[in-house]
Amino acid sequence: MHSSHDWKRAVLPLLAAAVLAAYFLTACQGSAGGYFRAGRQAQPGQGGQKEAITVWAWDENYNIAAVKEAARRYRQKHPQAEFDIVCMTQEEIMARLRTAVFTGSHKSLPDIVLIEDYSVQYFLQNYRNEFLPLDSIVSKDDFAPCRTGVSQAGGSIYGLPFDNGTIGLFYRLDIIRQAGFTEQDMRCLTWERFLHIAKKVKEKTGKFMLSMNPSDLPLIRMMLQSAGSWYTDEHGQLNLADNPVMAEAVRLYKEMAESGIAMTIADWNQFVHGYWEGRTAAVLTGAWISASIAKQSSQSGLWRMAEVPRMENCPESVNASCIGGSSWYVLRYAGAPQQSVQFLKETFASDTGLMDVLADSIHLLSAHRALQESESYQKGHPFYGGQIIYQDLISWTNKIPEVNYGADTYRAEAIVAQALQEILKGGDIAGALETYQEKYG
Repeated sequence: MHSSHDWKRAVLPLLAAAVLAAYFLTACQGSAGGYFRAGRQAQPGQGGQKEAITVWAWDENYNIAAVKEAARRYRQKHPQAEFDIVCMTQEEIMARLRTAVFTGSHKSLPDIVLIEDYSVQYFLQNYRNEFLPLDSIVSKDDFAPCRTGVSQAGGSIYGLPFDNGTIGLFYRLDIIRQAGFTEQDMRCLTWERFLHIAKKVKEKTGKFMLSMNPSDLPLIRMMLQSAGSWYTDEHGQLNLADNPVMAEAVRLYKEMAESGIAMTIADWNQFVHGYWEGRTAAVLTGAWISASIAKQSSQSGLWRMAEVPRMENCPESVNASCIGGSSWYVLRYAGAPQQSVQFLKETFASDTGLMDVLADSIHLLSAHRALQESESYQKGHPFYGGQIIYQDLISWTNKIPEVNYGADTYRAEAIVAQALQEILKGGDIAGALETYQEKYG
């Protein structure tokens, strides 16, 4: 059990050194075998022909699994198509992509790359010509506003939204009941009510309500977006001081950190084993986590899902937000732009059968409205006691406020993490936010 003093002692050194990466990155190495093989890269201007479409993504069990299945189905109609599907960490993808577009090293670029929504505006603001507009296969009307706005630049859409980062409050109903609460008690919560329930869970069961990684701030992000706010304003400038949503989010984060309801973790492995082993009663993050939760088959029927809490003191805040979410992008000069667009058009942009398979196999919640009509999204999920979780998630997605993430979310978050260091030591919230606004704004 961690006291609030123990939590601060563990948290503060990490916060001070925070250079933040995406939440819950999964490392993976190498390319897939079989018909997924490396092709010879073509030089720009040579007709765009090469032997294989190269795809970069992270997470072998989620994104890579989805690409493999899409490629398998595509090859049923196009048996000559070949793919080089490369799995690496999200951090490595960003580093390699930045280097390649900065130096103009087109030979080292993939044809298709998955980019997290938080990161794409850096490329579109600085290297837009390296990417191919996808207006021919992507329409804003086909997606919730929060999904296409992030990939727009110069009047065009450059990304095909893949998964939804719509947040669910996944929780163990059996543990919640031990603390004296019902399934209905977990719906449409405010953060204050969530904290009340979390404290009772800790008191009655000895379980932590959730886990917190002190070198990452997804809780802050989800609070901000629920109220249509962000670390930066609409012009991309740091937006800490005189931002009541930011101040309220920091206040709530501080209360959670000091209340003893959270288990301190340092990495993905600790996070996952926390809920697999029943040490944490809930998981509050994007819908993509469902596949990981459901791997613990012995817990089938014990889990339920509710909305993300809203900020009671911010009238704009709603019970809907997102974490993560990503889109597919086509590199203009990699060698196979038109073949890549055709592949995306016939798979992730239109194939409801593919969505049926991926909904069952990896719990993918497609970002595409038409694909959300697939059969798998209409069924109750036995792992969640028959709850039709996808319909809830789709409903919440349409309520998420659209936010401009700016060109460097993680740099802005690192600045907020430094301000939090002072605040958790007892500093004034408004004063700390104003100090860091002046220092970095």
